Amino acid sequence: MSKRPRRNHSPAFKAKVALAAFKGETTLAELAKRFEVHPNQIAQWKEQLIGGASGVFGESRPSEPAVDIKALHAKIGELTLENDFLEGALSKAGLLSGKR
Repeated sequence: MSKRPRRNHSPAFKAKVALAAFKGETTLAELAKRFEVHPNQIAQWKEQLIGGASGVFGESRPSEPAVDIKALHAKIGELTLENDFLEGALSKAGLLSGKR
């Protein structure tokens, strides 16, 4: 008996199957036959849907950025200053010809 290759279902497909299971209009066995997915898998997706539903109505405001913007701007300034200094030094030494 050969094994069936592992399938990766898209999130949209999982949501469609889980919503159909949540509605309860058909049994898990009927859904499994229609979508060609094991009934246990449908039950897991349904539980994930129910468990994650509260996240849909959660806070939608963006959180503070994980990096310090002021520190990044300061670093950009330092690097620009170093580049300008090195460009001038290399130009004087004759190692850098013309503008970039």
